[in-house]
Amino acid sequence: MKRELMLKKISREELWDIVIIGGGATGLGTTLDATSRGFKTLLLEQNDFAKGTSSRSTKLVHGGVRYLQQGDVSLVFEALKERGLMFRNAPHLVRNQSFVIPIYDWWGGPFYTVGLKVYDFMAGKLGLGPSKYISKKETIKALPNVERKGLKAGMIYHDGQFDDARMAMSLAQTCVDYGGTVINYMKVTKITKEKDIVSGVVAIDQENHQKHTIKAKVVVNATGVFADEIKKMDDPATKEMIVPSIGVHLVIDKDFLPGNHAVMVPQTSDDRVLFAVPWYNKVILGTTDSLVDLPSLEPRASEKDIDFILETAGQYLVKQPTRKDILSVFAGLRPLAMPEKEEKATKEISRHHKVMISVSGLITIIGGKWTTYRKMAEDIIDNAIMIGELPERKCITHHLLIHGYNINTDANSNPMSVYGLDQAKVLNIEEESEKFKGYLSESLQIRKAQVIWAVREEMGRTVEDVLARRTRALFLDARESLRVAPETAKLMAEEFGYGEDWVKNQIVQYSELAKGYLI
Repeated sequence: MKRELMLKKISREELWDIVIIGGGATGLGTTLDATSRGFKTLLLEQNDFAKGTSSRSTKLVHGGVRYLQQGDVSLVFEALKERGLMFRNAPHLVRNQSFVIPIYDWWGGPFYTVGLKVYDFMAGKLGLGPSKYISKKETIKALPNVERKGLKAGMIYHDGQFDDARMAMSLAQTCVDYGGTVINYMKVTKITKEKDIVSGVVAIDQENHQKHTIKAKVVVNATGVFADEIKKMDDPATKEMIVPSIGVHLVIDKDFLPGNHAVMVPQTSDDRVLFAVPWYNKVILGTTDSLVDLPSLEPRASEKDIDFILETAGQYLVKQPTRKDILSVFAGLRPLAMPEKEEKATKEISRHHKVMISVSGLITIIGGKWTTYRKMAEDIIDNAIMIGELPERKCITHHLLIHGYNINTDANSNPMSVYGLDQAKVLNIEEESEKFKGYLSESLQIRKAQVIWAVREEMGRTVEDVLARRTRALFLDARESLRVAPETAKLMAEEFGYGEDWVKNQIVQYSELAKGYLI
């Protein structure tokens, strides 16, 4: 997957069947659906793949126990089916994660037992394991750091856990495997029209500032929280339809949650759900659900949200995390569809997706979540076939294996399992030169060869691309990522053939960015 080759394909192609704006989960999934049906498809991303929301999730592939509580049965059914398909199609990226709900009220036992049995039943053959009621003693054994005072029992249930940015990268590679064209740092600046009907886009290459006029039978707006901006390119008078809400996450050391189980707190002081999830030998605490005024590529956590997470987690853990224990803080924006009733709280807004078609033929997708990316993509392309008068071709992504597919892998003991069958190719880079051997960061288990692979095969263009998304250093330990940034920049510069000025500039840019992930 090389950017130079993608640019050549863009220059050669006179008319695309489908152009997709947005390189997050939805855009990549939509591109894969379209390319696997045999359509000439181009994806344009203004920054890097999964730069926004799609790399900033709670790292869960789940049906949504909370949505079941809210009575949104159809969403839970859909999400549980899609969770099972993700697990089957990408076992190197999605793993079975057991969750424990500590119970402190006697009524909680029967309530969760019944609710989670319904959750299991709805998953059917695609279930990841049965839920079960466990005693106080068993709960403490599963969660050694759980608060004992008032503890009555616990419930264990199963959901999926994954690396969101690595999943996005594998989707991009799968798109290319099927003949699709995907490119990052290509910003759409205009929607073009012929006789008032959308006919393509104008995009500017953010690296060389070259303008590209691209023609297409169908244009899809899959830009998440930025969907309103693209809609206004089509119709300046269009009403805003996105309500961005921010989800904040804190990363702490694994010592706070020893063992392999995650914790789910089903009802916090303000009726949210809080998770503590093991991830790459660290623990993610989150999340929040607060309204924000404007979308941003780098949303920042408020002091209030940080304190809320720490305070709530501290109520359930004997060893309580404090601000000094935070290794990284990151936030993502959810592209929620604006509710009919303005007074609705963000946590009550439906996570269902909506596909909308403007009078000019622009297709826009809003809402949804990572787990249902495949179904969202299927719905979009079914509509695109109609709008673009494309040949009728059925969706085949139900059983389409994601790039690197490898069933013989163990994410718990092997941090490089996310590369799947490409792992051997990554490690083979170490044989090329002594400077490629060994760890970039031993504490995070990131190898120098991964940097080279990111440049050669994954369209990594900046130090941020490599340390934030090709590897997860920034999200796991911001200070450690700052320590390895200079060496990362030097490795990349040598691979690109860039000089010392590029190295210095990248270190400055990355250092400024990483400050936002530190307390």
